[in-house]
Amino acid sequence: MRRGFWKDIGHGMVDGVTALALLLVFVGGGAGATCRYGMGRLVGRGYHGAFPLATVAINVTGCFAIGLLLTLLAREHRDVALLTTLLATGFLGGYTTFSTYALEGVVLWNDDKALLALANLVGSVAAGLLAAAAGAGVARLL
Repeated sequence: MRRGFWKDIGHGMVDGVTALALLLVFVGGGAGATCRYGMGRLVGRGYHGAFPLATVAINVTGCFAIGLLLTLLAREHRDVALLTTLLATGFLGGYTTFSTYALEGVVLWNDDKALLALANLVGSVAAGLLAAAAGAGVARLL
Protein backbone atom coordinates (compact mmCIF):
# COMPACT_ATOMS: atom_id res chain seq x y z
CA MET A 1 0.00 0.00 0.00
CA ARG A 2 1.26 3.46 -0.79
CA ARG A 3 1.47 6.67 1.22
CA GLY A 4 -1.78 8.52 1.62
CA PHE A 5 -3.70 5.26 1.29
CA TRP A 6 -6.17 5.99 4.12
CA LYS A 7 -6.75 9.51 2.88
CA ASP A 8 -7.36 8.32 -0.68
CA ILE A 9 -10.16 5.96 0.30
CA GLY A 10 -11.81 8.52 2.54
CA HIS A 11 -11.32 6.58 5.78
CA GLY A 12 -12.13 9.02 8.56
CA MET A 13 -11.94 11.94 6.18
CA VAL A 14 -15.59 12.98 6.07
CA ASP A 15 -15.89 16.61 7.19
CA GLY A 16 -18.88 15.90 9.36
CA VAL A 17 -20.99 13.01 10.48
CA THR A 18 -24.03 12.74 8.25
CA ALA A 19 -27.22 10.80 8.73
CA LEU A 20 -26.32 8.77 5.64
CA ALA A 21 -22.91 7.82 7.07
CA LEU A 22 -24.52 6.76 10.34
CA LEU A 23 -27.11 4.73 8.47
CA LEU A 24 -24.39 3.00 6.43
CA VAL A 25 -22.44 2.09 9.58
CA PHE A 26 -25.66 0.85 11.20
CA VAL A 27 -26.71 -1.30 8.25
CA GLY A 28 -23.20 -2.58 7.51
CA GLY A 29 -22.48 -3.25 11.19
CA GLY A 30 -25.73 -5.16 11.64
CA ALA A 31 -25.05 -7.29 8.58
CA GLY A 32 -21.46 -7.92 9.67
CA ALA A 33 -22.50 -8.89 13.20
CA THR A 34 -25.12 -11.25 11.77
CA CYS A 35 -22.47 -12.90 9.60
CA ARG A 36 -20.13 -13.14 12.61
CA TYR A 37 -22.88 -14.89 14.56
CA GLY A 38 -23.51 -17.30 11.67
CA MET A 39 -19.81 -18.06 11.21
CA GLY A 40 -19.43 -18.68 14.95
CA ARG A 41 -22.36 -21.11 14.89
CA LEU A 42 -21.05 -22.85 11.79
CA VAL A 43 -17.57 -23.38 13.23
CA GLY A 44 -19.03 -24.30 16.62
CA ARG A 45 -21.02 -27.17 15.11
CA GLY A 46 -17.91 -28.97 13.97
CA TYR A 47 -15.27 -27.88 16.48
CA HIS A 48 -15.44 -28.30 20.25
CA GLY A 49 -11.84 -27.73 21.36
CA ALA A 50 -10.52 -25.20 23.86
CA PHE A 51 -8.84 -23.03 21.22
CA PRO A 52 -11.14 -20.18 20.04
CA LEU A 53 -11.16 -21.31 16.40
CA ALA A 54 -14.35 -19.45 15.45
CA THR A 55 -13.00 -16.08 16.60
CA VAL A 56 -9.67 -16.66 14.84
CA ALA A 57 -11.45 -17.68 11.62
CA ILE A 58 -13.71 -14.63 11.79
CA ASN A 59 -10.87 -12.20 12.43
CA VAL A 60 -8.52 -13.70 9.83
CA THR A 61 -11.19 -13.74 7.11
CA GLY A 62 -12.07 -10.17 8.07
CA CYS A 63 -8.41 -9.16 7.74
CA PHE A 64 -8.25 -10.77 4.31
CA ALA A 65 -11.45 -9.02 3.27
CA ILE A 66 -10.31 -5.59 4.43
CA GLY A 67 -6.96 -5.98 2.66
CA LEU A 68 -8.76 -6.96 -0.53
CA LEU A 69 -11.49 -4.33 -0.25
CA LEU A 70 -9.37 -1.32 0.66
CA THR A 71 -6.72 -2.13 -1.92
CA LEU A 72 -9.40 -2.33 -4.61
CA LEU A 73 -11.03 0.88 -3.40
CA ALA A 74 -7.69 2.71 -3.19
CA ARG A 75 -7.10 2.30 -6.90
CA GLU A 76 -10.41 3.97 -7.75
CA HIS A 77 -10.08 7.62 -8.69
CA ARG A 78 -13.42 8.69 -7.32
CA ASP A 79 -14.97 9.27 -3.94
CA VAL A 80 -15.33 5.94 -2.17
CA ALA A 81 -15.87 7.32 1.35
CA LEU A 82 -19.47 6.09 1.63
CA LEU A 83 -18.62 2.65 0.26
CA THR A 84 -15.72 2.45 2.72
CA THR A 85 -18.07 3.52 5.52
CA LEU A 86 -20.57 0.80 4.64
CA LEU A 87 -18.18 -2.07 3.98
CA ALA A 88 -15.01 -1.44 6.01
CA THR A 89 -16.25 0.50 9.02
CA GLY A 90 -19.75 -0.98 9.09
CA PHE A 91 -19.72 -4.54 7.79
CA LEU A 92 -16.15 -5.57 8.62
CA GLY A 93 -16.25 -3.62 11.88
CA GLY A 94 -19.34 -5.60 12.86
CA TYR A 95 -17.95 -8.88 11.53
CA THR A 96 -14.55 -8.88 13.23
CA THR A 97 -14.26 -8.91 16.98
CA PHE A 98 -11.25 -7.63 18.87
CA SER A 99 -13.00 -7.65 22.24
CA THR A 100 -13.88 -11.35 21.99
CA TYR A 101 -10.32 -12.13 20.86
CA ALA A 102 -8.90 -10.35 23.91
CA LEU A 103 -11.37 -11.90 26.34
CA GLU A 104 -10.76 -15.42 25.03
CA GLY A 105 -7.03 -14.91 25.51
CA VAL A 106 -7.60 -13.88 29.13
CA VAL A 107 -9.96 -16.81 29.76
CA LEU A 108 -7.45 -19.30 28.36
CA TRP A 109 -4.68 -17.75 30.47
CA ASN A 110 -6.82 -17.84 33.63
CA ASP A 111 -7.74 -21.47 32.89
CA ASP A 112 -4.01 -22.35 33.00
CA LYS A 113 -3.87 -22.84 29.24
CA ALA A 114 -1.00 -20.43 28.73
CA LEU A 115 0.24 -22.07 25.54
CA LEU A 116 -3.20 -21.84 23.91
CA ALA A 117 -3.57 -18.26 25.16
CA LEU A 118 -0.26 -17.23 23.61
CA ALA A 119 -0.98 -19.15 20.41
CA ASN A 120 -4.31 -17.31 20.16
CA LEU A 121 -2.98 -13.85 20.99
CA VAL A 122 0.22 -13.98 18.92
CA GLY A 123 -1.01 -16.33 16.21
CA SER A 124 -4.15 -14.29 15.53
CA VAL A 125 -2.14 -11.12 14.99
CA ALA A 126 0.37 -12.88 12.72
CA ALA A 127 -2.38 -14.65 10.77
CA GLY A 128 -4.35 -11.40 10.49
CA LEU A 129 -1.35 -9.51 9.10
CA LEU A 130 -0.65 -12.28 6.60
CA ALA A 131 -4.33 -12.42 5.60
CA ALA A 132 -4.53 -8.65 5.07
CA ALA A 133 -1.38 -8.78 2.95
CA ALA A 134 -2.80 -11.73 0.99
CA GLY A 135 -6.05 -9.86 0.40
CA ALA A 136 -4.14 -6.84 -0.85
CA GLY A 137 -2.05 -9.13 -3.07
CA VAL A 138 -5.14 -10.73 -4.58
CA ALA A 139 -6.62 -7.28 -5.23
CA ARG A 140 -3.49 -6.26 -7.11
CA LEU A 141 -3.92 -9.30 -9.38
CA LEU A 142 -7.50 -8.36 -10.27
